[in-house]
Amino acid sequence: MKTRTTKIIYWSGVIFMSLWFGASGFFELTKNPIVWDITRQLGYPPHFIYILGAFKLSGVMVLLLPNKLLKLKEWGFAGMFFDIIFAFFSKIAVLGFPATIDAIIAFSVLTVTYLMFRKLYSSELIVDRL
Repeated sequence: MKTRTTKIIYWSGVIFMSLWFGASGFFELTKNPIVWDITRQLGYPPHFIYILGAFKLSGVMVLLLPNKLLKLKEWGFAGMFFDIIFAFFSKIAVLGFPATIDAIIAFSVLTVTYLMFRKLYSSELIVDRL
């Protein structure tokens, strides 16, 4: 795969995930009834929802910075993976499998985006041995 194609796939995924997590984080911080009702139904306390919203928006900001903070981007990807995995299993336990479609889509897009990130920046992420 050419570098140009890899970059297009990577940035398409970053934009998609930024819109997804950015909207979710914004709705969590502004106490949107739809998001809050579902999250509360899954059993999460209100203080956790605010923390989740703040971290989602922070992660989005880091992901959108081109060619900077690469180690922090890895943490952002990890946080998004954990969020999606927890959402998936929480929804299966409480709401049933049909409610997990959004988590499956998000997981798939995030996985491809992360693989493109590693392909583009793997040489810069290698830590020199002491």
